[in-house]
Amino acid sequence: MNRLHGKVVIITGAAGGQGSAEARVFAQEGAKLVLTDVAEEGLKRVAAGVKNHGGDVLTIVHDVSSEEGWKTVIEQTVERFGAVHALINNAGIITREGIEETTLEMWEKIQSVNSRGIFLGIKYVTPEMRKSGGGSIVNISSIWGIVGSGGSAAYHASKGAVRLLTKTAAVEYAKDRIRVNTIHPGVIKTPMLATNKNVEKLKEQTPWPRLGRAEDIVYGALYLASDESTFVTGTELIIDGGYTAK
Repeated sequence: MNRLHGKVVIITGAAGGQGSAEARVFAQEGAKLVLTDVAEEGLKRVAAGVKNHGGDVLTIVHDVSSEEGWKTVIEQTVERFGAVHALINNAGIITREGIEETTLEMWEKIQSVNSRGIFLGIKYVTPEMRKSGGGSIVNISSIWGIVGSGGSAAYHASKGAVRLLTKTAAVEYAKDRIRVNTIHPGVIKTPMLATNKNVEKLKEQTPWPRLGRAEDIVYGALYLASDESTFVTGTELIIDGGYTAK
């Protein structure tokens, strides 16, 4: 308990399965939370659950692809809590089309959320973290940012971009004591997975004898957001039940 005591943490995509689990656990660990998502009703439900357990939470309806939206999130966070200590760039969307089936509109939509959204988050949170003497940024990528699988061309490309952007930011901001790391989830049982027709095949290809759970990712993010990982930056935390070990 209290691994995040007194820390102000922004979590994007907080209305979804993984984001909501992060909100619950981070609140239990003492964090003051800023939860953002485009899904307003889902965001309210997650925030209500946190508040019912005594958590201190601010919710903001937020499109991560919007530069003005990010400016608003940072301004409201600082106005409410006075600082930002950690950012979990969790928001993301997926399309499963291959290269020839991917329209330019699909491509740009995926990149705007999954890649541009993380770039903007880093860009606008780092000045406030610098004022606080440092901080931690955790970018949720994917095993598909490391290996290819065929199909989901735009999604794979966006997650690869997150991987290298993270390493670049880690080097750039190390002098400011701002740590920037990626988590690469494997096959995780969330609502997003329900749209995948190849779930059983992916499960068979995963050495560990079950699908991943949101909590498997949450505790990796918790470690990276906490002071337990103060010498960890630019790294890739792969949580995939051994999928990429083969």
